[in-house]
Amino acid sequence: MNIIPQPSTLATQVVDAIRSVVGSDSAVLHEPRFNGNEWKYLKECLDSTFVSSVGKFVGRFESDLADYTRVNHVVAVVNGTSALHIALQLAGVKTDDEVLIPAMTFVATANAVRYCGATPHFVDSEERTLGVDPQALREYLQDVTETRKGQCFNKTTGRVIRAIVPMHTFGHPVDIDGVLAVAQDFHLVLVEDAAESLGSTYQGSHMGTFGLVGALSFNGNKVITTGGGGAIITNDSVLAKHAKHLTTTAKVPHRWDYVHDRTGYNYRLPNINAALGCAQLELLPSFLEEKRRLYECYQKAFAKISQLLIFSEPKDCRSNYWLQTLMLDDFSADQKDAILAATNDAGLQTRPVWMLMHHLDPYLDCPKMELPVAESLSQRLINLPSSVHMEIEGVR
Repeated sequence: MNIIPQPSTLATQVVDAIRSVVGSDSAVLHEPRFNGNEWKYLKECLDSTFVSSVGKFVGRFESDLADYTRVNHVVAVVNGTSALHIALQLAGVKTDDEVLIPAMTFVATANAVRYCGATPHFVDSEERTLGVDPQALREYLQDVTETRKGQCFNKTTGRVIRAIVPMHTFGHPVDIDGVLAVAQDFHLVLVEDAAESLGSTYQGSHMGTFGLVGALSFNGNKVITTGGGGAIITNDSVLAKHAKHLTTTAKVPHRWDYVHDRTGYNYRLPNINAALGCAQLELLPSFLEEKRRLYECYQKAFAKISQLLIFSEPKDCRSNYWLQTLMLDDFSADQKDAILAATNDAGLQTRPVWMLMHHLDPYLDCPKMELPVAESLSQRLINLPSSVHMEIEGVR
């Protein structure tokens, strides 16, 4: 006879705590909210017949996003992965280069590196930010690299390590000062994977604006959405112009002729998606307020469960709290799967952190440092239902 395992006491406590916050018997991980000018702008877009990559909403979305992030230039593209792909090209990443990225990231970070013909080089994270650990990375690079003619070389592979790509995990800013210092000392270009961090800041400056170039995402599960969509952000006017050229199939402007001066990409954001984005961006401040209230409610609900905590924004940062994150202590890590099973069985959609990049088949042979913190975190993190429109008990 098959014996059905019963949820652990801790798993039952987690289910009860989530339900006390979301105020319903079921909740998805994250879904968009449309309660502004979305229908109005979409109808205007349809009435204009300009639904593809030409139309007024593309320019407006780029301008509004530049104002919000306080960056000089924004180039809107079809998704966050394409934004990061072009950002890496702008940073000079070439075939046979290596790029430092966290082992604990979404696969798109590694994929974008491979699109450039380069090799991901995986680095460890730190528990206080969930992002790249600059001190551990510095010590590692001192051992495994050497500088030749102003470039950082991997002494084992002989390849140039061209860039470093910190990713702001679940919207929480990485130790950007530490990463910037490592980039400067080891002659690396800093490209920010800010796909999850729209609305997150460090000392008042928006994430994605600290490096040479940054990449944002507006997928359907992000804080705001354009359906699909992403953006390249930079303060460098030359790079911005080049990004727009590359993402528009590298077409040379002409009244009628088709001249393309290099291999380009059909990556520009369609006008109809940008229309949705303009309306969503208007709602962003209220979305961020609701996400912060949700975090506070989760923190209160889980306060009496000693084996875990709700992850809080790092010092001097203001996080967007894109995905609310439960962190188990070391002694309760073996309860992760039981909690995931119990919550999902109860209709409460939870998810673990992504499988670490060096465990994925396409990236098994990539160089990496020792990854003790990333390995530990991967066994202890659980994302909770985080939609902005949930009926939060005690708030509404």
